[in-house]
Amino acid sequence: MNKVKIFSFLFLACSFLGKAQEIDQAKKAIDAEQFDAAKKILKTALQLKPGNGKAMFLLGNVYIKQNQEDSAKVIFSKGLLAPEMARFNYIGLGQLELNNNNLTAAQANFGMATKDLKKKDLEEWVYVAKAYLNADKPDYNAALTALAKAAAVNNMDPATLLTMGDAYYGLKNQNDGYKAYRDAFASDGSLIRAKVQLGVLLKGAKAYTEAVKAYDEVVTTNPTYGPVYRELAETYYYWANNEPRNYKAYIQKALEYYENYMKLTDYSLASRMRHADFLILAKDYKALELEANAMKELDKVNPRILRYLGYSAYENGNVDVAQKSLEDFIANPSNKIIPRDYIYLGLINLKKSFNAETKVVDQTLFDAGVSNIKKAIEMDNTMTNDLSEVGKKFYEQKLFKQAAAIYEIATTNLESKNFLLDNFYLGNSLYYDNTRKDVVKPDPIALQKADAAFARVIEASPTTQDAYIFRARTNRLLENEELIIKYYEEYIRVVTEKGVDEVTKNKTKFIESYNNIAASYANTDKAKAIEYFNKTLALDPTNAYAAQSIASLK
Repeated sequence: MNKVKIFSFLFLACSFLGKAQEIDQAKKAIDAEQFDAAKKILKTALQLKPGNGKAMFLLGNVYIKQNQEDSAKVIFSKGLLAPEMARFNYIGLGQLELNNNNLTAAQANFGMATKDLKKKDLEEWVYVAKAYLNADKPDYNAALTALAKAAAVNNMDPATLLTMGDAYYGLKNQNDGYKAYRDAFASDGSLIRAKVQLGVLLKGAKAYTEAVKAYDEVVTTNPTYGPVYRELAETYYYWANNEPRNYKAYIQKALEYYENYMKLTDYSLASRMRHADFLILAKDYKALELEANAMKELDKVNPRILRYLGYSAYENGNVDVAQKSLEDFIANPSNKIIPRDYIYLGLINLKKSFNAETKVVDQTLFDAGVSNIKKAIEMDNTMTNDLSEVGKKFYEQKLFKQAAAIYEIATTNLESKNFLLDNFYLGNSLYYDNTRKDVVKPDPIALQKADAAFARVIEASPTTQDAYIFRARTNRLLENEELIIKYYEEYIRVVTEKGVDEVTKNKTKFIESYNNIAASYANTDKAKAIEYFNKTLALDPTNAYAAQSIASLK
């Protein structure tokens, strides 16, 4: 009888240990971003023990990471009925509610998950914090509130510290983030991600050399840990954009590291989609098209593949395929539309609106393009950073009306990295559009917009001399004599302050300035007018306009 009892005890102990090992293996696979492997481990565990609520919760989380929220919801709902650790599934349902912008329902679920915790339970609070962090709209402060309750149980728990580091990182609190990650790794040396995140902090501070060094240390000791290669890829991508002279070399490194990441994780559809997202950032559209077609073979009905086909087809010159792909994608109300979808659809409309042979613009198609671009900007105003080159293409074709329409959208974002240049081109486009040969009468509203655009350039960069002369020319079209004089004089002052060489280079514009100032004074102050016409003759003794004007004034 005693032998039977001992055997039963050992069997239960081994069974418990087996379940714990499976859960631990699944967690490690999730941390290493090997999501297909994690799913297999968890599904096997559930076949052996269908009532394991923790395994269901982790499986549901994997589905969320793979953008399969419907599957996640089914698993979490089933997990609530599990005889053990069912409460974790309330946390999963809570995150889904956060993604649906239903905070009240999310908090109710989190409350159900944590209401009957034992004194030493803290893991539930950590997962609540992760739900806030991983939501479509992260709430870092709410995550820290949950983590404070976990820390009250054990303030050196590695998972608590690691998640705390993530919350501080989201809040851009470098110091507390560094301390949390450092303490997490000190508490558990096998927690590789904590060490990787120390490099991520350096990347965020644009200390790219130091970040790469930190990642290399991880690679040396843990060469099969996939996420470190993704971080290396992203670091080189940001580095490339901050050092244009090294852009090509760094982007190539970024792509190579991302390929290493793919090899060490998995080539599932979800992983390929992450890869596709990175290829968009790196602007490798040939590779993106190959990846999109490979994904199409894996899953012919996944709508997100249409996005990648649309982007790559546009960049590779197949505008019709691009348009159909994106229109089909956007037309499905169940798809999550991102700003870049509308940007590309707008670019497609703009490209199709312009006939390169006749130089004629189909205004209806062009307006449709502008409308789609505006939709993107309403969703995310940082998309304005992509519009400078778009406007420039129309500007270079002397399609100033269309260029102005693009630049007017671009300049709505005061924080845009191209704000000054976009305003200059907006002003120029509006000015030149009103100096066309077929213009009977300039449009005063458009010219006032041009004047305001040049004013913004001058305010941001007071030494940008051409902004003054174009502002003067704009006010000449508006027939505002006082401002004509003011801005031509400002142009002369700014150029003169730059030295003799700059004045010499701009002799023609000085003559223009003197003649126009003189003409503006002609009806109110003849002496001033003659003074400025004489300045013209000092630079160009043969200037007929100045000589004839002086003669008529006398």
